[in-house]
Amino acid sequence: MPPGHSPIGQATRGTTGTNRLRRVDRWIARHAALRRAADPYVVDLGFGASAVTTLELEERLHRARADIDVLGLEIDPERVARARIQLRAVREGTTPFRPDTRTAFGLGGFEVPTPGGRRPAVIRAMNVLRQYDETEVAAAWARMAGRLAPGGVLVEGTCDEIGRIATWVEVGADAAPRALTVSLRLAGLDQPSVAAERLPKALIHRNVPGERVHDLLGALDREWARAAGMAPFGPVQRWRAALDALADAGVPVQARARWRLGELTVPWDAVAPR
Repeated sequence: MPPGHSPIGQATRGTTGTNRLRRVDRWIARHAALRRAADPYVVDLGFGASAVTTLELEERLHRARADIDVLGLEIDPERVARARIQLRAVREGTTPFRPDTRTAFGLGGFEVPTPGGRRPAVIRAMNVLRQYDETEVAAAWARMAGRLAPGGVLVEGTCDEIGRIATWVEVGADAAPRALTVSLRLAGLDQPSVAAERLPKALIHRNVPGERVHDLLGALDREWARAAGMAPFGPVQRWRAALDALADAGVPVQARARWRLGELTVPWDAVAPR
């Protein structure tokens, strides 16, 4: 970061944990923005009190692109210093991570400072907007998306503490939201609308009658209940049956190949606030 400049944003609680972001990581690993990028550079914005989720991100994306580079950014200097200490341990071979991990850490916020102004193909910003007001979301998206390489994506969302419930918005380099993805651990799932408590900031206060996201989650709950007869065949088959029913009812569900992972993706206009 240039001397005299301060990171833009507010410090998060820093809550993190091993495997917490596995659902969004595997989604990013399959995304064309990463796989087709001329420069597969990824920024993990707001990695929290530990380097672990950034290191996991690099490890998962490395399987898709061995030439991946990942930069973890935090606005708290103490967190950056701690992450760099953890990275030294990785380099020394005393952790489960590859000593040659293509990971670095730096100080930064929504301005997404990178060495040499390098533009990322992907920015992952999970659990960073929770303490903001809904009215501040669009400006944050625009500032982050403005740093993307052409064809890049911002992935902004929220998950629970152990990574069983996650939701995220895909935002293009033009700062326009494209789609919402809900990703759930299907084993032991009671109602899919449990995702409501972990919706991205742009939607979490919109889960009320009359709003599209409320309609979607209600319809998903109903179809999940109607598909109970598929339960003996396993939760994945039940989930697929529920999403097939949504599609038959006219809901524009996408990414059918990823349903087996407990994912549901819909275009943004299917959930956009009214």
